[in-house]
Amino acid sequence: MPLANVLGNVKSGKSAFFLCDMQERFRPAIKHFADILEVSNRLVAGAKILKIPLVVTEQYPKGLGKTVDELKEATDIAVGVFQKTKFSMLTPEVEHKLPDLCDGALKHVIVFGVETHVCVQQTVIDLLQKNYEVYVVADATSSRSLVDRKYALERIRQAGAVVTTAESLLLQLVGDKEHPSFKEIQQLIRSSAPQSGL
Repeated sequence: MPLANVLGNVKSGKSAFFLCDMQERFRPAIKHFADILEVSNRLVAGAKILKIPLVVTEQYPKGLGKTVDELKEATDIAVGVFQKTKFSMLTPEVEHKLPDLCDGALKHVIVFGVETHVCVQQTVIDLLQKNYEVYVVADATSSRSLVDRKYALERIRQAGAVVTTAESLLLQLVGDKEHPSFKEIQQLIRSSAPQSGL
């Protein structure tokens, strides 16, 4: 059952980032790919600054290519880059990793990437069924069709996940101007994120 009345009080020591299938073959097909790529890079940089574990998946990389070069930092810092044919990111290998993330304190999972209505949505549903609080970064996820994207975000919200933006999420993770990493996070968001078709 999805969690009811989730306040969305995400905490960095209990959070993991899931980067879903940002691969080369999707580049020409996904609406606003360059925009969500820019925002994804902000999130990856934020994960590195805040020492938040990052899981990366690649959907059938033999046919769809590897993670795009612009996200090399993501693959460098990830706890793993997991190849899959299943649409959900929760492959057996990823599920095996979950208890180790955040020293066993994982509560919040932040999901972004492509496609919103397929792999992102199915990942969200699987995580909710395992009683994680799930956050989807709207300006860092898209689909080939903006109709699919729009209704996937609605369905994700109805299922019990929190739909948010990268800037809102990063600032919530630091929580205070006095946080030791606030200035580094502030640099990431100093310029407004692209609209990403939202």
